[in-house]
Amino acid sequence: MTDVITETMVRVTDVHKSYGRGAAAVHALRGVSFEVPRGELVALKGRSGSGKTTLLNIVGGLDAPDRGHVEIEGRDLAELGESGLLELRRDHIGFVFQSFGLIPILSAAENVGVPLRLRRADPREREERVELLLSLVGLADHAAQRPGELSGGQQQRVAIARALANRPALLIADEPTGQLDAETGHAVMELLRAVVRSEGVTALVATHDATLLDLADRVLELNDGEITEH
Repeated sequence: MTDVITETMVRVTDVHKSYGRGAAAVHALRGVSFEVPRGELVALKGRSGSGKTTLLNIVGGLDAPDRGHVEIEGRDLAELGESGLLELRRDHIGFVFQSFGLIPILSAAENVGVPLRLRRADPREREERVELLLSLVGLADHAAQRPGELSGGQQQRVAIARALANRPALLIADEPTGQLDAETGHAVMELLRAVVRSEGVTALVATHDATLLDLADRVLELNDGEITEH
């Protein structure tokens, strides 16, 4: 896949998505359109069931819309094919979920290094990148600890570091503070803001957390499958 440099990182155009058929159909997305410029931190808010996760999955190439188009760095996801989507997700997008998704038997450093191992990165390069990222998220002293030995906030920091391992252009986070208390959630949100700046990442983050809404460059709201900007 050839790298394409554009000022627009994400372009979503008239995206529709429904589940079920007939009168029982649930219309998760109804003609959603928006753009995310390179380098912005955009918060996506909306009540539970408003379609936030559906939208993030479509933007991240994990699901396909019924109609409409999604472009990442100028690439139309519908034209990439399965191998192209796999490469896009591996090399260009980092994912952070509220469930952390860490591998219990691996240390923090090993968890962060998993994406680099999948790419067969040079061991020295991998070790240096892991060390840098753990330092970036404030966990340099916890590299050898396993997830069960870390707090929820620390586990989410490891998950963020892992999402950044392959230097993604786009970071997608779905309720990253959903399992954290308010104080820890605030710290994680500030960290997300910091890594967007330090790593040059564009971020699209679904959240109920008012802290991130204040930290975001822009706020998009999903309501009944339609989007408005605040």
